Amino acid sequence: MNVRIIPRMDIKGPNLVKGINLEGLRVLGKPEYFATVYYEKGADELLYMDAVASLYGRNSLLHIVEKTAADIFIPLTVGGGLRTIDDIRAALRAGADKVAINTAAVHNPNLIREASLKFGSSTIVVSIDAVQRSADSYEVCTDYGRECTGLDAVEWACRACELGAGEILLTAVRREGTGTGYDLTLTRRIAEALPIPVIACGGAGRTEDVIRVIREGKADAVCAASIFHYHEASAVACGKADFSDEGNVTFLKTGKVPSGIKPVDLRDLKRTLEAGDIACRMCA
Repeated sequence: MNVRIIPRMDIKGPNLVKGINLEGLRVLGKPEYFATVYYEKGADELLYMDAVASLYGRNSLLHIVEKTAADIFIPLTVGGGLRTIDDIRAALRAGADKVAINTAAVHNPNLIREASLKFGSSTIVVSIDAVQRSADSYEVCTDYGRECTGLDAVEWACRACELGAGEILLTAVRREGTGTGYDLTLTRRIAEALPIPVIACGGAGRTEDVIRVIREGKADAVCAASIFHYHEASAVACGKADFSDEGNVTFLKTGKVPSGIKPVDLRDLKRTLEAGDIACRMCA
């Protein structure tokens, strides 16, 4: 089966943002621009995550999803602040093909079963934000990585699968945004324990990191943000748009790339994977 490459788009207000360890969010531009570019360059799916849903207790991305779904014809996954069956239904009606649930699933595991029965397992992605506590222990966090739960990440992934999750979106919180590479140990442990796809997320700094999490981490799909976003952000003319009311744009205006990140064009990444005998869907 082809390995899927999925740009992750964290959204705050109307803008695409990027942080480190899910904090310190910086505005990079409008999500519509990035979504179109990624679609044209062969992204297999797009992940939209509401970065402030935990603060407001709701998902505020539906209007963005509606606009994206009208023009982009690859699967869209929407996460953040989806707490009820009605929330999930609203996201799907807006144009999402899948939903990612984390906090609500931890607080009410039966939501996974209920949602998978109502909408189909392939629609329900359980998002797991994990923090390493020791060499052999990873703890599940909720609320965009802010709240600890005491749950073991591997055990929770197995339970989510049993309840009907169709996929696991696995984010190593302490790797996220750092460019230090995916957590191969965590990804491999969960991928080998489950019969459903595992999407690795958090830590990609260069092409080699993507290759390693596929080969060594046994990931079925790879989700990345920084390596794609900072490549495309260089094409955004900051002087043509004013994001000053939307967040911290100081870093964006410098044109710099965070230390440890070597941006890559999504199409070029796929070509490298193909050359290394890693099957993936190529853009015509």
